[in-house]
Amino acid sequence: MTEQRLQRIVPIVLIVCCALGALAAAILTIEKIRVLQDPTYVPSCSLNPILSCGSVMESDQAEAFGFPNPLIGIAGFTTVLVTGVSLRAGAELKRWYWLGLQGGVLLGTAFVAWLTYQSLYRIGALCPYCLIVWAVIPVLTIYVTCHNIVTGHLGRRMQRVGALLVRNHTVVLTLWYLTVATLILKRFWDYWQSLVT
Repeated sequence: MTEQRLQRIVPIVLIVCCALGALAAAILTIEKIRVLQDPTYVPSCSLNPILSCGSVMESDQAEAFGFPNPLIGIAGFTTVLVTGVSLRAGAELKRWYWLGLQGGVLLGTAFVAWLTYQSLYRIGALCPYCLIVWAVIPVLTIYVTCHNIVTGHLGRRMQRVGALLVRNHTVVLTLWYLTVATLILKRFWDYWQSLVT
């Protein structure tokens, strides 16, 4: 992928992914407020024993830093959404900003990986809106990383080494999604099987 192509694609990826992520985080925040107001309230995203954001919201992991996780999503996605809009409008961002964005998406990916593990193996339930966040974070990470590799923001050595990622970024994303889907399928296999028998 060329630098020119990335400059066209990256703003659109940031805008679309972050709009979806911010919307999911906002809905989760509203649902959390409703649960706090009325403990008998059943969140709209609690669909069955597995797809149950109510179960996820009640867990300690839902407030990993002492406040609801969706608040992190609202702040982070909104910031990156504004970045995408600025780039689309023709702004040129400094290297330090791109490096900060790289650090942010990598932290976001690590947090999502931890939440995925917690949802699957500790909580035993999936939050549909969280799944949206799980879907957009890898795309953000891959495209920001590809941009930083191609533009040399990560250094010349990384430009040579990272060329493989840039050429195969869709393969990496596909493998990510297939891995998560396989883990979900395997973890809740008995439930999925009960739906068809």
